[in-house]
Amino acid sequence: MPSWQIALIMMIMYLAIALIVGVMAGRGRDGNSLDEFAVAEGKISLFVMWFLMGGSVFSAFSFLGAPGWAYSKGAPALYIITYTAFAILPWYIIGPKIGKIGKKHRLYTLAGFLKGRFNSPAIAVIVGLIALFASIQYLATQMSGMAIIFNIMTEGRIPFWLGALVSYGIVVIYVATGGLRAAAWSDVFQGLLMIIVSWVVGLAIVYQLHGGTTEMFASMARETPELLQIGKEGSAMGTVAYTTTILVSVIGFLMWPHLFSKSYASNSRTIKKTVLAYPIFALFLIPLLLVGFAARGVVDAADLQSADQVLPYLITTVMNLPGWLYGLVGAGALAAAMSTADAITHSASLEVTDGVIKQIWKNISEKKTLLIMRIGVFVIGALAYYITVFGGQGLIALLLGAYGSIVQFAPGVYSALFWRRATTKGVISGLVVGTFVNYYFQLVATSTPFEIHAGILGLIFNIIIMVTVSFMTKPQTEEDVKRYVDVA
Repeated sequence: MPSWQIALIMMIMYLAIALIVGVMAGRGRDGNSLDEFAVAEGKISLFVMWFLMGGSVFSAFSFLGAPGWAYSKGAPALYIITYTAFAILPWYIIGPKIGKIGKKHRLYTLAGFLKGRFNSPAIAVIVGLIALFASIQYLATQMSGMAIIFNIMTEGRIPFWLGALVSYGIVVIYVATGGLRAAAWSDVFQGLLMIIVSWVVGLAIVYQLHGGTTEMFASMARETPELLQIGKEGSAMGTVAYTTTILVSVIGFLMWPHLFSKSYASNSRTIKKTVLAYPIFALFLIPLLLVGFAARGVVDAADLQSADQVLPYLITTVMNLPGWLYGLVGAGALAAAMSTADAITHSASLEVTDGVIKQIWKNISEKKTLLIMRIGVFVIGALAYYITVFGGQGLIALLLGAYGSIVQFAPGVYSALFWRRATTKGVISGLVVGTFVNYYFQLVATSTPFEIHAGILGLIFNIIIMVTVSFMTKPQTEEDVKRYVDVA
């Protein structure tokens, strides 16, 4: 049997198992409960939360974008390791506080959180819309990854549109039926698979091509030393661009609704333990980055449609590997993409329903709210699929672009928790201006001043405007402030 057929069979088997795990996770629960669908009744355990957070973060960019950046840019790809080491640390402090506020006021979204603190339906609508656009952008990276894997592992026999449709269709089905608990238990299965695959396959590639990491980096130092440097002549990225790329990722990390809302899904003790254990999960990125470095001097860039394809290209074309390994890599990459896609799809539906629909349709019943959320999963999935099929950006570019808009939530969130003088008009003004600046430099301008990331430029304007307008406007009532700031 040809290798591509073995790979296809293994990937289909993986999709079937993922669907069964996701659907079965929601069985035996109250399917008509909004709390169950949104936050699994706040009862996610440490074991599941560890995989849920890890799976929600490490996605298609892990198996495709990370090796692609290491291959094309060299050392700047290490930004991924840097930001994952620090980004979750604030959750140790703000996670338990957000969770207590959420349980007290029955919150399950970022939009609801900011609306409750600043007593403003308008801020909920703005957050809901920004979250929708950013989530679709992020989802496009996952579907692109799924489609690339199917296409290359089957040697072009599964077209881009079909690979994305089949794999993401599985995600939509189990998320719509089982909510957060379905996504969580699917992430346990998918997380285990991607950890095993990354270490086994990643190290196997490095040792087969170079005999080990020592010789690999020695070869790069002799032939392409610029790829091992940042900000030096010939390097792919300047120091300012590199630093602000890390900064926007660190600050924006917990502002993603699918990560922010996990504060509502468990208790303070579990959140703190997850923060301490989380870096262990991030270690699986190391062999994937090494794969990108190993491909230098082995893979001709002209043979790739994009650098994101370097890992599957190595497996299928450069190296003489058995078909079962094709399938293993394909399943691992699909697991990485799907474990993030399910969490984002779920949270995007919640944010739009809670932030936008419920501000327009007042006094909507819990039953109808839940129905709209389930329908929203399919609608958001369709929008993201359209962007994926007709878009053309690389995975890392899409991801960083999405981070630029989502990081604009940070001033509002931290002000809600810790700054008594923040006002509704200040937060809204900063959020709108920051988002506009970010999108201007992403979509209109050809470059940014000093190579600063567009999201950081937007954040600077956001903070200045928010603080200025807050001091110029009437303070929030003490009752609104105490509900959040004084929660221990």
